[in-house]
Amino acid sequence: MISALQKAYEEEISLTGKEIIKQIIDNANIAEKEEVPMCQDTGFTVVFVELGQDVHIEGGSFEDAIYEGVRRGYTEGYLRKSIVRHPLDRVNTGDNTPAVVYYKLVPGDKLKIMVAPKGGGSENMSAIKMLKPAEGVEGVKQFVLDTVLAAGPNPCPPIIVGVGIGGTFEKAALLAKESLLRAVGKPNPSPELADLERELLISINKLGIGPQGLGGRITALAVHVEVFPTHIASLPVAVNINCHASRHKEIIL
Repeated sequence: MISALQKAYEEEISLTGKEIIKQIIDNANIAEKEEVPMCQDTGFTVVFVELGQDVHIEGGSFEDAIYEGVRRGYTEGYLRKSIVRHPLDRVNTGDNTPAVVYYKLVPGDKLKIMVAPKGGGSENMSAIKMLKPAEGVEGVKQFVLDTVLAAGPNPCPPIIVGVGIGGTFEKAALLAKESLLRAVGKPNPSPELADLERELLISINKLGIGPQGLGGRITALAVHVEVFPTHIASLPVAVNINCHASRHKEIIL
């Protein structure tokens, strides 16, 4: 992230934009040095688990263990608790649980856990649309641009834009979120999709939103695209926006 922000600083032509990016970099360095959050929104706790099919977990519920880890981390680390127990009564759970957990069964005897806190401001600007297949790649591009333009300053740009194409309604959204786990700016291994990522990034950065929405060249640091086979009658597209506070931590047991 620091490397991506430094590159953005060099490319930004707006003096205000350059100053904002510099402050973001300074803030990240202070957060690392003082071991404090880089943003006051410490997010939904989203956890991606890759469970080796030869692994057997003993001693209780694995999901309860994840929740307990979140509970301890947010309480003992004095992180902001942002989760409410019900979307309508809005009563805070007080410990940032429950986490949102996704499981994937994979070959092998390892357990990989990746924690990716997701801020509410950027999550709120995400969107999904069921395009007609005839709209094709041009329809996909337009929807991505429309979503970023509608988001404007709200997700605290410069942002990372995750795009999921294909699958079903919910699969496209998950693809978009999973794409954000990739190292910032690392291209998709498919040359065709890597070209699409570059084209979308150029188009997004021509929108003029700029750092913190105050104008400039750098609205997004990267665009990540992931795809999945889909139905002959469907073309789902999801956009999951991440702010510059892109926080990931993984461990393999």
